[in-house]
Amino acid sequence: MTILFDHIEDVRTLAQIIVETVREPLLVLDHDLKILVASSSFHKSFQIDAKDTPGQLLFALDAGAWDIPALHTLLERSLVDQTVVDGFPVEQNFPRIGKRVFLLHARKVLDTEVGQPLIVLGFEDITDRRATEREKELLKKQTDDLLQQKEMLLEEMQHRIINSLQIIASILMLKARAVTSPETREHLQDAHRRVMSVAAVQQHLHASGTADVIDIAPYLEKLCRSLGDSMIGENRAAAIQVTSDKGVMASADAVSLGLIVTELVINALKYAFPDAGQPGVVVVKYQANGTNWKLTVSDNGVGRTDAGGHSGKGGLGTSLVAALAHQLEAKVETTSGEHGMNITITHSTFIAKSAA
Repeated sequence: MTILFDHIEDVRTLAQIIVETVREPLLVLDHDLKILVASSSFHKSFQIDAKDTPGQLLFALDAGAWDIPALHTLLERSLVDQTVVDGFPVEQNFPRIGKRVFLLHARKVLDTEVGQPLIVLGFEDITDRRATEREKELLKKQTDDLLQQKEMLLEEMQHRIINSLQIIASILMLKARAVTSPETREHLQDAHRRVMSVAAVQQHLHASGTADVIDIAPYLEKLCRSLGDSMIGENRAAAIQVTSDKGVMASADAVSLGLIVTELVINALKYAFPDAGQPGVVVVKYQANGTNWKLTVSDNGVGRTDAGGHSGKGGLGTSLVAALAHQLEAKVETTSGEHGMNITITHSTFIAKSAA
């Protein structure tokens, strides 16, 4: 070190050398806040002539552009309260370079020659970073606004769909009451129930505040309760029981599943219990394992009474179930005996979860 200082006039010359190696703008100030050393990067960044900085009071620099209240606060803290200040934000409109945002870093050191404190002041230009952050905030706000508008439009669309389906269902019911043919009345009532099963999905989506997926368990319970209310009168002993694993399904698939349940429950209540006093039970069971699932609709009725089974009079229902199952990439299996009918709709290679 002795050899080194022999080639350097004094500590300030060494400070000048060190300052010039730093890429960020840097100043060394004396205890009166006059500029002792300014780096070339400082002159370049603020477009100030190098001959205008030595001995210049910082706050008088560039026709008073540096007389910044926040800068006064920072330097007072550096000289009195603290020896180190990091990341002090300053935003200022400079006459030559325009509006800039800086983080200031100050260090108080002691001049060993005169025993007076010096301040090393560094400038970190974050103007571009702050502009990027503000742009991101603006984009986020715009995105949030668009999403909010989308949710409002979606809610309005769901509301209109529900209203339209209910109007259609009401018209079908009015027509069913008006016709004299029992067979036509039955077809219109079945159509009414199918429309209401679709409406049930929309109502469930609207109530849950989601647009893409639906919780299967509460949906099936509500759907079957509605079917029971419309088909099981006071003079019938039949009942519908629902058991379901927790799980969600895409709303479009839930519509198809609901239509399948509607057809199978309608068929069971129509044909499985010819004796109105028979204590019949229709069981709807939904099991899920990951993305795979199995739906079972069974009854304890009379079973298959002819080659056409329960749906001997309801060929449309059977065809509809097969078409909907195909759409869901599921297979249909039917078993029947003297103790009732059992129909399973299996999606993919479903394997029931073992009990814990």
